Amino acid sequence: MTRKAAFRKSRFHINWQIVPTAALGVLAMSLAAMAQVTTPLQGEQVISGTSGGSQASSCGFVSDRPVQTVRVTEAFTSLRFRVEGGGRPTLLILGADGSVKGCARATNLSNGVIEASGAWERGNYSVFVGDLERGSRHPFSLTIVQN
Repeated sequence: MTRKAAFRKSRFHINWQIVPTAALGVLAMSLAAMAQVTTPLQGEQVISGTSGGSQASSCGFVSDRPVQTVRVTEAFTSLRFRVEGGGRPTLLILGADGSVKGCARATNLSNGVIEASGAWERGNYSVFVGDLERGSRHPFSLTIVQN
């Protein structure tokens, strides 16, 4: 085999044993970026991100992945969610079964701030920060506080 042929062969060689390991590493990093919040909360939890997405929902356009998951461990836990952001933000909270448990939208008078509070049953909730306009994406800050 010539030196040029050996170079071509080694250049395109893929170690298939490493590919699954690398894929798992990428998945673990993306899941770590969205850690789960579990009650009881130790102070307020603040999450930053970009609102909006391509998925149409009953509460605006959201990403296909939640910005945060919340695991409520006690019955009737009082939580307050506050979103501050640009555009026309929305706050969508889904239960583990995919049903809408909360939806709040910014109004012309709210200046990009949404607050939603209430008593939550035990379970897992997915929190999305969307926007009322398709294709609109803005930085936001989501604060979760246990009352």
